[in-house]
Amino acid sequence: MSESATQPALPAPERISGGHLVAKALKAEGVDVIFTLCGGHIIDIYDGCVDEGIDVIDVRHEQVAAHAADGYARITGKPGCAVVTAGPGTTDAVTGVANAFRAESPMLLIGGQGALSQHKMGSLQDLPHVDMMTPITKFAATVPSTERVADIVSMAFRECYNGAPGPSFLEIPRDVLDATVPLEKARIPKAGHYRASTRQAGDPAAIERLGDLIAHAEKPCVLLGSQVWTCRGTADAVDFVRALNVPAYMNGAGRGTLPPGDPHHYQLSRRYAFTNADLIIIVGTPFDFRMGYGKRLSPEATVVQIDLDYRTVGKNRDIDLGIVGDAGLVLSAAAAAATGREDNGSARRKRWMEELREVETKAYEKRLPRRLSDSAPIDPYRLVHEINEFLTEDTIYIGDGGDIVTFSGQVVQPKSPGHWMDPGPLGTLGVGVAFAMAAKYAEPGKDVVCLFGDGAFSLTGWDFETMVRFGLPFIGVIGNNSSMNQIRYGQAAKYGEARGRIGNTLGDVRYDEFARMLGGYGEEVRDPSGIRPALERARESGRPSLINVWIDPDVYAPGTMNQTMYK
Repeated sequence: MSESATQPALPAPERISGGHLVAKALKAEGVDVIFTLCGGHIIDIYDGCVDEGIDVIDVRHEQVAAHAADGYARITGKPGCAVVTAGPGTTDAVTGVANAFRAESPMLLIGGQGALSQHKMGSLQDLPHVDMMTPITKFAATVPSTERVADIVSMAFRECYNGAPGPSFLEIPRDVLDATVPLEKARIPKAGHYRASTRQAGDPAAIERLGDLIAHAEKPCVLLGSQVWTCRGTADAVDFVRALNVPAYMNGAGRGTLPPGDPHHYQLSRRYAFTNADLIIIVGTPFDFRMGYGKRLSPEATVVQIDLDYRTVGKNRDIDLGIVGDAGLVLSAAAAAATGREDNGSARRKRWMEELREVETKAYEKRLPRRLSDSAPIDPYRLVHEINEFLTEDTIYIGDGGDIVTFSGQVVQPKSPGHWMDPGPLGTLGVGVAFAMAAKYAEPGKDVVCLFGDGAFSLTGWDFETMVRFGLPFIGVIGNNSSMNQIRYGQAAKYGEARGRIGNTLGDVRYDEFARMLGGYGEEVRDPSGIRPALERARESGRPSLINVWIDPDVYAPGTMNQTMYK
């Protein structure tokens, strides 16, 4: 007998599939859930997720999966992940990725692809996904081999945080995903060892100059944008405005940085402040259409812009000082620079604060009769007033619509940071159910209230059933005017009332019955006195709910009427 025959056989090397490598890379990044719609190209990822303890929430439309990944990132501060099949699965998700791109939300979309062995042969659902995704992501690539799967997933996550956050995309060919390789040949980056901190405090000289500008300003104001929440800089922003006595306005995810009633919280006097301030500090929001491309700021004011992305600073409007850095760190450093002076100006700004408060009070009182209106059909101001009164400190508020959400932006005030969600600057309708899904999954102990326009809900409303199936209760409110009213206003204004109903009128749909059909709670409201009781009953039901509120179709939000595209 030969010597080799007497030696025990070596154990076969442990092998791992591409799908399991994806799951390991997701786990290393801290991802605890994927949002997905199944397809034959991607099922090995599900198998890996089961082994790694990652939840799988399967939806009815890939757009919802992408929006939910975006929403999850906003709520948790961790990147979201959506997994979809090739071809139409990936194209269905494009809208959600594009929305995350404009909103600076870090998420990874993984799309299937035909096998590499069938490249350019016309395999099922084969499309040039990477070419399509490149313009709306921070990183888009094909995974070329099974050994590289986890490595390239970690690379995609790294790129999500390059500058201002945003989405990445990976396509993984079916044979790469399904194949197995020896475990020792696969590069699996270790959690916490493949990404560096991206927090930067800004140029010290610029910080000192900002401190000097604040100390000498008589009438300063600050706009706290979405990046204040993205950077988790809430505490630093609050310390800044209180220490230096600076009135603060908030937009996007920055809403809730200061609670309603705080002496430095302002909302309705923003235009007056931008017209009369001598120092305007814009934090984490671009000079885009929401800011009139910067033209709404007084040309006499000194303008400072703080942003994570160098390309945003000074875009569309000249500025006096630009600082690239983390919103929280920059504001903290600026407060320290100004506070260290003998006179930081806070005392002499008392009169400016009072002046703005007078403007604020007048604007509030002017609108109050409509907020309390008993008219029927219901005035949209009354609906959003009732929702605002219904919110608690633990309520996450989501706006998904056109004209009705424009109303809510003037009235609804979240009581805590990170408790306001809207699509962002892409203006995407249909985010509501997906954002509610992500918010309730991530924060099961919090109320989630979503205001929909009836047109917006119609786009992705079937995933209400997903909320029922996964036991994710939320309080949905539909401002129902049987119209795409924001567009209707513009058509009537440009072409006359006789052509104001072309292509924008919907049926009188009973969305409350739709909710009940799918196993949720539904209720119809036609009288304004019934709004609050219906909201309470929806909360008490413990189920996904839709309160169908019939609102006046012939009134429009001031923000709708002021849009430049209609002029």
